[in-house]
Amino acid sequence: MAPGTGPKTNRNAFDMIRKDTLFTNVALTANNEPWWEGMGSGEPAIDWLGRPFDKANGPSAHPNSRFTVSAVHNPSYATEAESPRGVPISALVFGGRRRELAPLVYQARDWAHGVLVGASVASETTAAATGAVGVVRRDPMAMKPFCGYNFGDYWQHWLSVGSKLSKPPGIFHVNWFRQDAGGKFLWPGFGDNLRVISWILDRCAGKAAAQETPIGYLPNPTDLDTSGLHIDPAVLAEILSVNPDAWRSEATAMGEYLDEFGDRAPAALRQQLQALQQRLG
Repeated sequence: MAPGTGPKTNRNAFDMIRKDTLFTNVALTANNEPWWEGMGSGEPAIDWLGRPFDKANGPSAHPNSRFTVSAVHNPSYATEAESPRGVPISALVFGGRRRELAPLVYQARDWAHGVLVGASVASETTAAATGAVGVVRRDPMAMKPFCGYNFGDYWQHWLSVGSKLSKPPGIFHVNWFRQDAGGKFLWPGFGDNLRVISWILDRCAGKAAAQETPIGYLPNPTDLDTSGLHIDPAVLAEILSVNPDAWRSEATAMGEYLDEFGDRAPAALRQQLQALQQRLG
């Protein structure tokens, strides 16, 4: 997504799109170069609808404007990605934008539980996107715009694949967007997300500890490398905690979502949801 991508927020992506890139629904500068809100420099002359830019018309670039570029232009791209032998997958990481509910990171208990975690991925809307704040929208496996068949069948496909794997990848959920009552983000995000990725990799290698909770395995505050971060211990404890009452409500909402798919929703997911509700008490 183009808006918000700049040298401070995503240096690698910003450097990648200097050439050989397709842009859609962005604005243009006077020099006919692509522009969007959050670039950090320059200014728009033509908005995404081809009109002379006028602040009264709203953002110059569409909020969902995009760029497409080959991954090989990424300076962190690994040559192993082209290996004809394939690349072993150690972890699958899903993420949602939740202000209060989801902790910073947690690991599913097993593959079937992980499919439930992926199926229930959700984000809370913002006023800029929908005109309403805090509306929970489900986006299973972050595939809602892309899945070409019934999600009930899609989830069953995941379950079937997992049943054939002798050592399935660990499944994790991350949430970089926890906020306090004043709307301040509790986790710094961006490059510091690597601290969480490091814990995920260590978990897959059997080298990292975790606390067992009703929703899965969370790092203890001491399990994350926070050196140089200067994060308040109380804040860290908050984003690594589980609120049973909030999660009981979430489990009810998840069940209602599964009901939308009728008999197509796999029985295994309903069993996983029931087990979650039992653990929550």
